[in-house]
Amino acid sequence: MHRRIAPAALTLAAVFAATGCGGAAPGDSSTQPGTNASSAPATTAAAAKAYSNEDLTSIVSGLKDAQGQSLTVVPAAQIDQGLIAARELLKTAVITPKACAVLADNNSQVPEGSTYAAGASLAAKAKTATIVTVFAVKDPAVMAEQFDKSDGAVDNCSTFTVELEGQKITSEMKPIETDVQADRSLGALTVQTLPTGQKQAMVTVTGVKGTLAATAIKRGAVNAVTAASAPELVQLVNAALAAG
Repeated sequence: MHRRIAPAALTLAAVFAATGCGGAAPGDSSTQPGTNASSAPATTAAAAKAYSNEDLTSIVSGLKDAQGQSLTVVPAAQIDQGLIAARELLKTAVITPKACAVLADNNSQVPEGSTYAAGASLAAKAKTATIVTVFAVKDPAVMAEQFDKSDGAVDNCSTFTVELEGQKITSEMKPIETDVQADRSLGALTVQTLPTGQKQAMVTVTGVKGTLAATAIKRGAVNAVTAASAPELVQLVNAALAAG
């Protein structure tokens, strides 16, 4: 039983650690607690643009990580399965402080009519993973509302725990200054303490432009993933938004 619970708890913790605006990836969405956020009015052209899943898949497939590797596109069915799994995990998870539950709710719900795509790459030597998600909605106001709703929980969620059947993960988050070319942007470094006592790190960068959001995440050991990883993620987010 416990061997299955720990990975599940880790998946749920990833729901909080990643950023975006409501469903950017399976469990990887919402404004991250403890992040820095900037905003500016969306342009009329960007706000009016619509994206199909195929459009977003094309954006992801054209991206390359810091090592020059093309991202491997995650099948849409796998993304959908991840979203379903995140919702199921949330039903039994104990989140402390309780105010952070709003982030989980935001993360697991995908607005009707939204589209999304994701891709990933692995750095074998450094044992890190880079994940990029792009997410689009029909109405830019929906994107802004979910961004702001999550951002409102920042003060309460810079440190929080997620527990499933006695297995607990503690996450600590710190903001990172980023130079994202977007209407709204944020970045953060998260250090997670797993039930085993092992620590892992994650850097997340998100940019929102009109109806489109892009999030880039790098995960790995604490000595392999640091705030210095942010610039390579900023490049990915900028490239994704530019391609849109």
